[in-house]
Amino acid sequence: MKLTSTHHSDEFKEILGIIQAGRSRAFEAVNVALIETYWAIGEQLSRKVSEAGWGKGVVADLASWLAAEAPDLKGFSSSNLWRMKQFFETYSPLPKLATLLRELSWSKHLLLLSSCKSEEEKEFYLLSATRGRWSHRELGRQIKNSAFERTMLSDLKLATVSRVLPETAVGVFKDSYMLDFLDLPETHSEADLQAGLLLNLRKFLMELGDGFAFVGEKVRVQVGNQDFELDLLFYHRDLQCLVAFELKTGRFQPEHMGQLSFYLEALDRDKKRSHENPSIGVLLCRTKDDEVVEYAMSRHLSPALVAQYETKMIPKALLQEKLHEWSLLIEDSVDEVGS
Repeated sequence: MKLTSTHHSDEFKEILGIIQAGRSRAFEAVNVALIETYWAIGEQLSRKVSEAGWGKGVVADLASWLAAEAPDLKGFSSSNLWRMKQFFETYSPLPKLATLLRELSWSKHLLLLSSCKSEEEKEFYLLSATRGRWSHRELGRQIKNSAFERTMLSDLKLATVSRVLPETAVGVFKDSYMLDFLDLPETHSEADLQAGLLLNLRKFLMELGDGFAFVGEKVRVQVGNQDFELDLLFYHRDLQCLVAFELKTGRFQPEHMGQLSFYLEALDRDKKRSHENPSIGVLLCRTKDDEVVEYAMSRHLSPALVAQYETKMIPKALLQEKLHEWSLLIEDSVDEVGS
């Protein structure tokens, strides 16, 4: 059917907006009810296993009985009932996360239960998926790319080299960023990297994490009679500051920090607003030597950090090993200070 007039199109769009908002609330309400139902079943099963000695045989009988008594019910197989029990037992000791559980679909919860081992890892992805409103596919990608290990490792590393970052920056920045979605050749230019990031800006924002908003590319700053260009500029809503990304497709060099500090000074003098905090810089390199970074940052006064980007997935076991090594290193440093 073809409309003969569009002079009511704005009013029609308002009605469509009301319908879409109502559908969204309805879906959310259904999901909340579903998660609460699965939680209650999991609680009941946990108690029956503990107090009445129910085992897999009894739960299998329950699944068969439910299928016979209410054949229209779906999702209550023996394996799914055990997952509901696991769901309850995983999060019942963590009451601060209880309200967040209703924000994710059951399929996302199943992904977390099957993929994450520690409580810390489950909590990380639960919080991140809720805040970032990740789809099931994006949640799976973040788990596959070891976002938890990379973020924890980043916090440990940044604690030793980024002494001028605000305390609220913990958990915001990463030591390495996974850019496998760019499909870059092994040898590529800074222009290729920048163009790829802009073409895949939504995915890059997902990788950066919650709170980042894109401001612009090749942002011009004028100092004296000269013009300079920042590669990428973002704003972080929670930190309330501009975040400049400078891209380097080679190994980190100490002189890069001078350039980044210069840009941050220009941003703070000419673009930062009075209510905003000092700008933060991220030097995104292809590779870096942590010891060279530590030396370069030891007397550096600007709120900046050095990160590297990966174009291929890092093995999870390797990241876990590095995370363990850095944890021991931090513990040894604390012990030395204490003694």
